[in-house]
Amino acid sequence: MRSARQGDDEAYRHLLDRVAVWLRGIVGRGLASAGRGSAEREDIVQETLLAMHLKRDSWDERRPIEPWLRAIVRHKLTDHLRRRGFHDHVDIDDWSNSLVVSVDVEAPAAVDSRLLLESLPERQRVIVQQISIEGRSAADVGARLGMSEGAVRVALHRALKALAVLYRRERP
Repeated sequence: MRSARQGDDEAYRHLLDRVAVWLRGIVGRGLASAGRGSAEREDIVQETLLAMHLKRDSWDERRPIEPWLRAIVRHKLTDHLRRRGFHDHVDIDDWSNSLVVSVDVEAPAAVDSRLLLESLPERQRVIVQQISIEGRSAADVGARLGMSEGAVRVALHRALKALAVLYRRERP
């Protein structure tokens, strides 16, 4: 890849050939674990190679190329499966006889989530309520509050982190 980025076309062709073989194995295993056949493999490999080509300038030459490529193929495989309606589903009836339920009589009292939520600053509370409870998108909440989508996501993350700290404090 280093040579290819310097303009060596032969090195780039060699890289594409080797990466394509490697990708076919990874994509084939990914499709098999999702219960799919290998008929879709070549499409995903080609999408991955195209993404690699378009994003080749984002690869940091000081780092190994394999993790960078694995991230690309993982995203392409996930996108492909989602487009085709793949949902990972486990039927609870298949496992109901093996599930064990234990009740701890000495379990601590439940923490009132409403009180925890009310302890947040108003803007964070509104963001948590609208996204996590009401199911609105970060873009929608941002438009309502006059914030960018990214700022809403950051505020949500901080609010959830604060709630986790408060929850740990409240549990005996």
